[in-house]
Amino acid sequence: MNVLLVDDEALARARLRTLLAECDAPAAVPAGEAANAAQAMELLLRQPVDAVLLDIHMPGADGLALAQALRGMPRPPAVVFVTAHAEHAVAAFELEALDYLTKPVRRERLQAALQKVQRAVLARGDAPAAAPEALLIHDRGRTERVPIDEVLYFKAELKYVTVRTSARSYILDASLSELEERHAAHFLRVHRNALVARRALRALERHDDPEEGEGWAVRLTGVDDIVAVSRRQLGAVREALAM
Repeated sequence: MNVLLVDDEALARARLRTLLAECDAPAAVPAGEAANAAQAMELLLRQPVDAVLLDIHMPGADGLALAQALRGMPRPPAVVFVTAHAEHAVAAFELEALDYLTKPVRRERLQAALQKVQRAVLARGDAPAAAPEALLIHDRGRTERVPIDEVLYFKAELKYVTVRTSARSYILDASLSELEERHAAHFLRVHRNALVARRALRALERHDDPEEGEGWAVRLTGVDDIVAVSRRQLGAVREALAM
């Protein structure tokens, strides 16, 4: 199952990640994290999840307010409150929370809450929410999960591939051909060294490249960079823009 972690304390979210990794009946994975209600709603509108592990006391709208808002979604996730404050249990269950865990949470208690979520998902006939396809990028001792739908382009540079999102660039140890084969539905080859996200294509324009001379390039939504287009791929790019 896919679970969203919502807590304003990074250490509390890290603890929940660790506990989730130890749960196996059912197994669950973090589909995202949020430090407040606004971030949580933004994530949930992009990607449905099976459950939300939700703190109550947070800056801005609290967890009870977020739980109330979730009830209005077409496919609301199950809500499990995870809080240090036991006095809100009655209010939580009035909002149809499936469970109410008090910190520090034990693995066995979290596992029991996930079993309740699983029974609720099966009872309403839903399949577990699919986790968004993502890249695992290892950088300086840190591993980060980057959803494919956030990537704007891949560009081959020497032995590595630059992965560009609207927020930043990453370095990935992979081949462009392998990425093209795996993600052909989402990315278009525009040059021997570049793949661009089909959804991000904005414009095709003339471009003077210092290495290749006058040619063409694409502009992408969400980033100022332009990506060179080879003459060979011009037809495919024009076709993709027309769709």
